[in-house]
Amino acid sequence: MNPQELSQPSPALLKPVSNTVPPLRLASQDILQGHQEIEIEHQGMVYRLRCTAMGKLILTK
Repeated sequence: MNPQELSQPSPALLKPVSNTVPPLRLASQDILQGHQEIEIEHQGMVYRLRCTAMGKLILTK
């Protein structure tokens, strides 16, 4: 592969997305329900979603 090929995006990334349903959008306050931190279980793993003092969201394993 030459350097020019490496700098080009993959053809799969260039395909337009068509006939897709837009992603579900939830407000963070609906998820957190007044808490600063919640736990989310996903495929047997527990993740923590935390709202910082600056209002940023942090998701950790």
